[in-house]
Formats: sequence, structure tokens, C-alpha cells
Amino acid sequence: MFRKIWRALGPRFPRLSNATRHVTTLSLGQLQGSRADLAVLFIKNKVILLGDGGVGKSSLMNRYVTDRFDSQSFHTIGVEFLNRDLEVDGRLVTLQIWDTAGQERFKSLRTPFYRGADCCLLTFAVNDLQSFLNLSCWKKEFMFYSDVKDPERFPFVVLGNKVDMEQREIGEDEARAWCEENGCCPYFETSAKDDTNVAAAFEAAVRVVLAAEDQIGHALLGSTIDLHGNRQTSRGSCC
Repeated sequence: MFRKIWRALGPRFPRLSNATRHVTTLSLGQLQGSRADLAVLFIKNKVILLGDGGVGKSSLMNRYVTDRFDSQSFHTIGVEFLNRDLEVDGRLVTLQIWDTAGQERFKSLRTPFYRGADCCLLTFAVNDLQSFLNLSCWKKEFMFYSDVKDPERFPFVVLGNKVDMEQREIGEDEARAWCEENGCCPYFETSAKDDTNVAAAFEAAVRVVLAAEDQIGHALLGSTIDLHGNRQTSRGSCC
């Protein structure tokens, strides 16, 4: 596990595209083989933590990867990332978690790293109303700079952090209502301080990515491709 802090290096860092996410290269014949074989591939998923400064994004990442919490941690400058290997539903996954600076002055540093993301974790603090109200702005910023191919299906997970705090400004029902209005995003109330739902939230991000990839796999396995690259629908399709 390692940590890197990037300052104005974004444009020179190689993009982690969806096309290069899988370590194993498959031929067309392998894709048309057993789906059980596809389930054991080693997969790399890139997830982005977005939200206002001070909501606890760095603390969530560090709690999940290193199982540590530092109450004196400083605001992120630019972009940081950590890796964690895990097994989810029988598949080995390297989860690459990117933590971004929430301050407006760091916008030019963080936005180049949105490209190639597989999932975005929109994060607010339950004791900070403005951080909740800004979720829509963060979502719009991500969609603008990430250049995802299918915006309607891109997976988001919403985290209401700092549930260990006594005073709340956002109720759970209000947060869940926002998620319902914004694509039925999974919602988790978390605390990096006492480790509430931290692992569950990141594992949910992996699962929504794998579910999206499974849908793509079904489409590939249900189609044939001729030598000229023309896609033909398999028998039994209603299209």
C-alpha cells in the first residue's frame, strides 16, 4: 500500500481508462466461453471521493485502507490515492481510491483525475448543511470533466459522514430522498472516527461497478461479431 501526493502533475499522469482496467487480456473466444471463468479475473476499480473540504474524505480513505484515524489530519492539497486489495463475491479486486481536494482553488488540479473513474462517492458531513446542499454541484462537476460514455448509468454512492457527531443538520430521511431523486444512489451513513459503515460503503462501490460490468458482459456474450466488425444480434433477441 502506498500514498502519493500530486501537485500540478495531473496532466502528466497516465489516465486509467476503463479499457486498461483489467489485468488479463481476453480473446473473443474467451469472452464467449464460460461466464464462470470471467468471475475469477483480477480487476482494478478506480473510485473517486468528492465533496466539500472538511467532510472527512481523507479520513474515510485512510480508515478503510490503513485502519487508522487521525483527528489532526490536514486538508488534502491536490489529489491523493491509496490501493487496497479485496475479494468481493468471489472476484479479486484492487480498489484504487482517489481523494480530491474540496476547495475551489484546487479545481484545476483535481478535475483531470476524474477521467477513467468507475464510481464516484459523493461525500458530505451530516453536521454541515452546506456540504449536503453542494452535492448536486459536485455531481455536475464530475459529469462535466469525467467524460463518461453513459452518464445515465454511471454509478454513484452517497456517504453521509461524521455520524459520530452529536449535532446533525441533515436527517437520514432527507439524505435518502436526495439519493432517490438522483438516480437511486446507494446511501451510507459513515464515521471514519469510529469506523461505522466504512468498509460497507467502499464494498458497495465495488459491487455497483461489478454489476455494471456484468451487464456489459451479458451484452457481449449475447452478440456475435463478423469479420468486418458489424455487430449482429443473436437469435432470440427482441431487437
